[in-house]
Amino acid sequence: MKILYAVQGTGNGHLTRAIDIIPCLRKYAEVDVLVSGIQADITLPFEVKYRYHGLSFIFGKSGGVDLWRTFMSSTVRKFVKEVNAVPIEEYDLVINDFEPISAWACYFKELSSIGLSHQIGAFDQASPKPEETDMLGKFIIKNYAPTTHSYGFHFKSYAKHIFTPVIRQSVRQLDPQDLGHYTVYLPSYDDAHLLKHLSRFPDVKWEVFSKHNRRPFKMKNVSINPIDSEAFVQSMANASGILCGAGFETPAEALYLKKKLLVIPMKNQYEQHLNAASLEELGVPVIKSLKKKSELEIESWLNAKSIVSVDYPDCTEQIIEQILEKHKK
Repeated sequence: MKILYAVQGTGNGHLTRAIDIIPCLRKYAEVDVLVSGIQADITLPFEVKYRYHGLSFIFGKSGGVDLWRTFMSSTVRKFVKEVNAVPIEEYDLVINDFEPISAWACYFKELSSIGLSHQIGAFDQASPKPEETDMLGKFIIKNYAPTTHSYGFHFKSYAKHIFTPVIRQSVRQLDPQDLGHYTVYLPSYDDAHLLKHLSRFPDVKWEVFSKHNRRPFKMKNVSINPIDSEAFVQSMANASGILCGAGFETPAEALYLKKKLLVIPMKNQYEQHLNAASLEELGVPVIKSLKKKSELEIESWLNAKSIVSVDYPDCTEQIIEQILEKHKK
């Protein structure tokens, strides 16, 4: 059997999950990898056969997605050209982690495809939803990467086809400690914004991992570090708590490591508000933005001792085996 595994390359979460999923797939089939997107900071330790520009959301600097830059980075002509370039007919099975090029290639050629992504789990009717309805956000998630069969990941298994998170092996093998610092990953805020607000807590040591700076530096009680996957994982493992966006992989890993967690959902990113609704239901505190009026909530979180308990078993291979058994030709 020959499989095309297509991965979204916006952000790091999809690629992080792929590091564990691809070896499982290769136990059962020949696998080629496709990646589209331009906002990732990590590389896969596997050969990527197809690379495309795709449809990437561009992070802003004040807490949200930069809609104008996102729009300008994509053109219909380029997208259609990439969709037509994928030799989708060469594969017995296409497995898609919220990747639009292969998804639309299958759609236009009336071929089946398997969606295996967090977005499927978060958007499912069984999963928690935010009070405010983002019609544009709902439309984007529903139509961004259409597939014929759907399986999802989420912070909790809300239905039979929704699985708990894939926690990468490098995180499962850690020996977590508490060395007193707080790890920060808020890619939609620039360094100046983070320094301004985090320095208001002078007794707290903040370790920030930034998409906006390639050289480390320190100012007062805040250290700014470029994105480095290994350094970030070690910082999380040894942290008292983690302050991050309401993405999926970082909060999931923080919960798995039994770390105190505070999330700030990104503006203009409906998926993060879906995640925030689920995390809030689990007992994780959520704040709307990093502003002066949020300082009391941050201080309350810093002083809190409670940690949300989760159970995320290592069952990636069983999930893959179950899906392949059901859909193999």
